[in-house]
Amino acid sequence: MRVLIENLQNKIEVTDDMEELVRKAVNISLSIENFSIPSEISIMFVDNQHIREINREHRKIDKPTDVLSFPIVDMYDGVINSDSGDFDLDEDLLLLGDIIISLEMTKAQAEEYGHSFERELAFLVTHGVFHLLGYDHDTPEREEKMISKQYAVLKTLNLMI
Repeated sequence: MRVLIENLQNKIEVTDDMEELVRKAVNISLSIENFSIPSEISIMFVDNQHIREINREHRKIDKPTDVLSFPIVDMYDGVINSDSGDFDLDEDLLLLGDIIISLEMTKAQAEEYGHSFERELAFLVTHGVFHLLGYDHDTPEREEKMISKQYAVLKTLNLMI
Protein backbone atom coordinates (compact mmCIF):
# COMPACT_ATOMS: atom_id res chain seq x y z
CA MET A 1 0.00 0.00 0.00
CA ARG A 2 1.34 3.38 -0.95
CA VAL A 3 0.14 6.39 1.01
CA LEU A 4 1.03 9.74 -0.49
CA ILE A 5 0.87 12.59 2.01
CA GLU A 6 0.88 16.22 0.92
CA ASN A 7 0.79 19.13 3.34
CA LEU A 8 -0.94 22.16 1.81
CA GLN A 9 -1.29 24.18 5.02
CA ASN A 10 1.07 25.99 7.38
CA LYS A 11 -0.96 26.38 10.59
CA ILE A 12 -0.07 23.03 12.18
CA GLU A 13 3.31 21.37 11.90
CA VAL A 14 3.21 18.01 10.18
CA THR A 15 5.74 15.75 11.89
CA ASP A 16 7.24 12.43 10.86
CA ASP A 17 5.27 10.83 13.72
CA MET A 18 2.00 12.22 12.28
CA GLU A 19 2.84 10.84 8.85
CA GLU A 20 3.70 7.45 10.37
CA LEU A 21 0.38 7.44 12.27
CA VAL A 22 -1.51 8.22 9.06
CA ARG A 23 0.20 5.38 7.20
CA LYS A 24 -0.50 2.94 10.04
CA ALA A 25 -4.16 4.00 10.19
CA VAL A 26 -4.54 3.44 6.44
CA ASN A 27 -2.84 0.06 6.50
CA ILE A 28 -4.78 -1.18 9.53
CA SER A 29 -8.07 -0.02 7.94
CA LEU A 30 -7.32 -2.00 4.80
CA SER A 31 -6.12 -4.99 6.84
CA ILE A 32 -9.39 -5.08 8.80
CA GLU A 33 -11.16 -5.26 5.43
CA ASN A 34 -8.81 -7.99 4.17
CA PHE A 35 -8.23 -5.63 1.24
CA SER A 36 -5.09 -7.01 -0.36
CA ILE A 37 -5.07 -5.37 -3.80
CA PRO A 38 -1.86 -3.31 -4.09
CA SER A 39 -3.21 0.23 -3.84
CA GLU A 40 -2.46 3.90 -3.48
CA ILE A 41 -4.27 6.56 -1.46
CA SER A 42 -3.47 10.25 -1.53
CA ILE A 43 -3.95 12.24 1.69
CA MET A 44 -3.82 16.02 1.70
CA PHE A 45 -3.62 18.18 4.80
CA VAL A 46 -5.27 21.57 4.37
CA ASP A 47 -6.52 24.45 6.50
CA ASN A 48 -10.16 25.43 7.08
CA GLN A 49 -10.22 27.97 4.26
CA HIS A 50 -8.96 25.44 1.72
CA ILE A 51 -11.44 22.72 2.72
CA ARG A 52 -14.22 25.33 2.73
CA GLU A 53 -13.36 26.19 -0.90
CA ILE A 54 -13.41 22.49 -1.83
CA ASN A 55 -16.80 22.09 -0.10
CA ARG A 56 -18.18 25.07 -2.05
CA GLU A 57 -16.92 23.70 -5.35
CA HIS A 58 -17.84 20.02 -4.95
CA ARG A 59 -20.64 19.92 -2.38
CA LYS A 60 -22.26 23.37 -2.65
CA ILE A 61 -21.69 23.79 1.11
CA ASP A 62 -20.11 27.05 2.29
CA LYS A 63 -18.35 25.90 5.45
CA PRO A 64 -15.25 23.98 6.47
CA THR A 65 -15.57 20.31 7.36
CA ASP A 66 -13.10 17.90 8.91
CA VAL A 67 -12.57 15.32 6.15
CA LEU A 68 -13.56 14.77 2.53
CA SER A 69 -13.10 11.63 0.44
CA PHE A 70 -12.98 11.42 -3.33
CA PRO A 71 -13.09 7.75 -4.38
CA ILE A 72 -11.91 6.71 -7.80
CA VAL A 73 -13.12 3.11 -7.59
CA ASP A 74 -16.84 2.32 -7.33
CA MET A 75 -17.02 0.23 -4.16
CA TYR A 76 -19.71 -0.83 -1.72
CA ASP A 77 -18.81 -2.06 1.77
CA GLY A 78 -15.26 -3.00 0.81
CA VAL A 79 -16.03 -4.73 -2.48
CA ILE A 80 -15.45 -3.32 -5.96
CA ASN A 81 -18.99 -2.71 -7.18
CA SER A 82 -18.43 -2.48 -10.92
CA ASP A 83 -15.81 -1.98 -13.55
CA SER A 84 -16.86 1.64 -14.01
CA GLY A 85 -14.63 4.42 -12.80
CA ASP A 86 -11.21 5.76 -13.60
CA PHE A 87 -9.13 2.76 -12.59
CA ASP A 88 -7.35 -0.20 -14.10
CA LEU A 89 -6.83 -3.45 -12.19
CA ASP A 90 -3.95 -4.31 -14.52
CA GLU A 91 -1.85 -1.41 -13.20
CA ASP A 92 0.79 -2.00 -10.51
CA LEU A 93 -1.28 -0.06 -7.97
CA LEU A 94 -5.02 0.48 -7.78
CA LEU A 95 -5.65 4.19 -7.18
CA LEU A 96 -8.38 4.20 -4.52
CA GLY A 97 -8.77 7.97 -4.27
CA ASP A 98 -8.02 11.12 -2.31
CA ILE A 99 -8.67 12.06 1.29
CA ILE A 100 -8.54 15.72 2.33
CA ILE A 101 -8.26 16.57 6.04
CA SER A 102 -8.40 20.00 7.66
CA LEU A 103 -5.76 19.94 10.37
CA GLU A 104 -7.32 23.07 11.89
CA MET A 105 -10.61 21.20 12.28
CA THR A 106 -8.76 18.13 13.55
CA LYS A 107 -7.18 20.18 16.34
CA ALA A 108 -10.44 21.95 17.24
CA GLN A 109 -12.41 18.69 17.37
CA ALA A 110 -9.77 16.96 19.49
CA GLU A 111 -10.05 19.79 22.00
CA GLU A 112 -13.86 19.82 21.82
CA TYR A 113 -14.15 16.04 22.33
CA GLY A 114 -11.43 15.91 25.00
CA HIS A 115 -9.01 13.55 23.33
CA SER A 116 -5.62 13.78 21.67
CA PHE A 117 -4.89 15.33 18.30
CA GLU A 118 -3.43 11.96 17.26
CA ARG A 119 -6.64 10.12 18.08
CA GLU A 120 -8.73 12.61 16.12
CA LEU A 121 -6.35 12.49 13.16
CA ALA A 122 -6.42 8.68 13.09
CA PHE A 123 -10.23 8.73 13.33
CA LEU A 124 -10.52 11.12 10.38
CA VAL A 125 -8.03 9.13 8.30
CA THR A 126 -9.97 5.91 8.90
CA HIS A 127 -13.23 7.72 8.16
CA GLY A 128 -11.80 8.78 4.82
CA VAL A 129 -10.43 5.32 4.02
CA PHE A 130 -13.73 3.60 4.76
CA HIS A 131 -15.52 6.10 2.51
CA LEU A 132 -13.05 5.21 -0.27
CA LEU A 133 -13.95 1.56 0.34
CA GLY A 134 -17.64 2.31 -0.17
CA TYR A 135 -18.82 2.58 3.42
CA ASP A 136 -21.18 5.38 4.37
CA HIS A 137 -23.25 6.73 7.23
CA ASP A 138 -26.43 7.38 5.24
CA THR A 139 -28.53 5.06 7.44
CA PRO A 140 -28.20 4.23 11.13
CA GLU A 141 -27.20 0.65 10.34
CA ARG A 142 -24.49 1.67 7.86
CA GLU A 143 -23.25 4.39 10.22
CA GLU A 144 -22.94 1.86 13.06
CA LYS A 145 -21.01 -0.53 10.80
CA MET A 146 -18.63 2.21 9.65
CA ILE A 147 -18.00 3.59 13.12
CA SER A 148 -17.36 0.10 14.54
CA LYS A 149 -14.69 -0.41 11.89
CA GLN A 150 -13.13 2.96 12.73
CA TYR A 151 -13.07 2.09 16.43
CA ALA A 152 -11.43 -1.25 15.65
CA VAL A 153 -8.61 0.65 13.94
CA LEU A 154 -8.29 3.07 16.86
CA LYS A 155 -8.18 0.15 19.29
CA THR A 156 -5.40 -1.49 17.27
CA LEU A 157 -3.50 1.82 17.38
CA ASN A 158 -4.08 2.06 21.17
CA LEU A 159 -5.95 5.34 20.67
CA MET A 160 -9.31 4.51 22.24
CA ILE A 161 -10.30 6.76 25.11
